[in-house]
Amino acid sequence: MAAKPRGKGALKYPRVLLKLSGEALAGGQGSGFDFQVITKYAREIKEIAALGAQIGLVIGGGNIVRGSQISKMGMDRVSADYMGMLGTVINALAFQDIMEKEGLDTRVMTAIRMEELAEPYIRRRALRHLEKGRAVIFAGGTGNPYFSTDTAAVLRGIQMKADVIIKATSVDGVYDADPKTTPGAKKYKNISYREVMHGELGVMDQTAITLCKENHLPLIVLNINKPGTVLKALRGERVGTLVS
Repeated sequence: MAAKPRGKGALKYPRVLLKLSGEALAGGQGSGFDFQVITKYAREIKEIAALGAQIGLVIGGGNIVRGSQISKMGMDRVSADYMGMLGTVINALAFQDIMEKEGLDTRVMTAIRMEELAEPYIRRRALRHLEKGRAVIFAGGTGNPYFSTDTAAVLRGIQMKADVIIKATSVDGVYDADPKTTPGAKKYKNISYREVMHGELGVMDQTAITLCKENHLPLIVLNINKPGTVLKALRGERVGTLVS
């Protein structure tokens, strides 16, 4: 079980699986890396780690290559998805480098074996890293085509016995329509897994939401670009949208 800090600033969710999109690493560039943005994220993660949070991360690969998109251009879906998985490994190595420069001990574990670059994913070893205060970046998705990094994040969260999944996005919660294109879109403070699935709200894919529902794993959707938001969520403060 995750150790629960005591006293002022104690965390409601001491072990977290944080899901970041690959596009988040690109900042406003759309692709590649914005190292100033990545450094900002790394410092926020270091801050919550200093309070005793145990942190796992899954990072998408959309800033490099998105398998589902290039498969629509004619590439074989399996090959395209493997390319996407390799993109997540590149992102994990970049994020690890920045986090360790900020002083946070970090391990990258991959679902596809590539020992020269990172550790293979072994559940008990990953748990041990978390217990020792190391941030663990889970790369390579699930290791299987046709599964998104959202599904990989929930799967690793369940396996790590995380207290919560946080999906860090560029919007501050779940809405009934895209708030960037629909003025007056309604934001939900709380919503059930069933409502997300039936409304096809695009929070995560259906497989990921179903896994959360079946394992009673709460999901918080929030805006990663607002400083301190992740910490507030881990303390149990009302931010973003809680899916439960």
